[in-house]
Amino acid sequence: MSETDQLDAHLDTDGEPTRRDFIYIATAAVAATGAGALAWPLVAQMGAANDTLAAGSIEIDLSKVEEGQQLKVLYRGKPVFVRYRTAKEIMEADTVEMDDLPDPETDDARLVTNPQGALNKQYLVMVGVCTHFGCIPVGEAGDFDGWYCPCHGSHYDTSGRIRKGPAPTNMEIPKYKYLSDTIIKVG
Repeated sequence: MSETDQLDAHLDTDGEPTRRDFIYIATAAVAATGAGALAWPLVAQMGAANDTLAAGSIEIDLSKVEEGQQLKVLYRGKPVFVRYRTAKEIMEADTVEMDDLPDPETDDARLVTNPQGALNKQYLVMVGVCTHFGCIPVGEAGDFDGWYCPCHGSHYDTSGRIRKGPAPTNMEIPKYKYLSDTIIKVG
């Protein structure tokens, strides 16, 4: 049978699709809809539950931290340091030569803009874990008045950047955003 004859077999005498073609198309549409309806709950159950999503972020009130103090909160099993830096600490972080840093990063690059689009240089938010072996550094200590890891001797500056010791990188900045001038959401 030629290709033209096969094509003509599905057309009635007027050249229109037959009733059988309509039944095939309708059956395929119903089967596709049924497969989608069956698959949707299976795919949806793989997502995180609402309680898990809620636990995946925390809100921190910055107004509770006074100048020169540090707040420590737990986020996803790790400490997060929120430091209200003094003018001296900000100046020290800004005046560091990038050539002196093992992991060069400006202080501004480690900050997030507030709702008005400006940097709140006084607030430093970072994961309080040494990047060498995961110890928790001590604040306001070390050779650069930032953080000192007593486990293996890593020294961080007032911006949480590695300055001396075995740690390979700066302390991590978590994903966070300002909800207002005094409230941040980490996660």
